[in-house]
Amino acid sequence: METIKIKYFSDKIEKLRYIDGKSDWIDLRAAADIELKAGEFKLIPLGVAMELPKGYEAHVVPRSSTFKNFGIIQTNSMGVIDETYCGDNDQWFMPALAVRDTKICVNDRICQFRIMAHQPAITFEDVEKLEGCDRGGFGSTGKN
Repeated sequence: METIKIKYFSDKIEKLRYIDGKSDWIDLRAAADIELKAGEFKLIPLGVAMELPKGYEAHVVPRSSTFKNFGIIQTNSMGVIDETYCGDNDQWFMPALAVRDTKICVNDRICQFRIMAHQPAITFEDVEKLEGCDRGGFGSTGKN
């Protein structure tokens, strides 16, 4: 089991923990009250900074209820925070775009993360033919 050093920027958010034994994802919470108008962009502070182990990164994504509850989308679709973002002032943020007027309160669960090992080193080999089955060239159905 890895140990990760964490710094909290707010005593108003709950401490990080796994999502009620249902998942290996961990919820992140808003560390400030945020009001957004439709079409407005803001970086939402998540109130934490971490020292990730060497060779690891965090994948940060919205919760499944984030859009329904708050009308925001994460502008980078998925955030990747690598182990070099580990300083005392390297607070994590969620870049959010509002599609409707909304208010997010301190401690609201707005996104989630998991820690992943870096992709191993790979090389590419040019070939004229691939040996896998041909599925039709478009998505899983092969239909345009």
